[in-house]
Amino acid sequence: MKSVFITYDQAHHDAVADILKSSLCRGYTLLRDVGGCGTSTGEPHLGSHAWPAMNEAVITVVDDQRVEPLLARLRKLDVDNPLLGLRAFVWNIEQSI
Repeated sequence: MKSVFITYDQAHHDAVADILKSSLCRGYTLLRDVGGCGTSTGEPHLGSHAWPAMNEAVITVVDDQRVEPLLARLRKLDVDNPLLGLRAFVWNIEQSI
């Protein structure tokens, strides 16, 4: 099992939800109004007067074989919309209940 943590501009919400559904990632946790700043490009998303945009984040736990197809769909969304920003990180899940 792997955990996939996805952060993205709020404008990506519907597209990310569709990607999760089409990737058969039914269970996930949505975190709304997440602030942040990319490591090399893009503007901060801080919900402030100067930087009003915000992000969202999703964390999902999936079987290992679902990770690469999910990342490929997310990568395409990011490449097709380079100014919005999207990142995904994968961690091993050691145990769950």
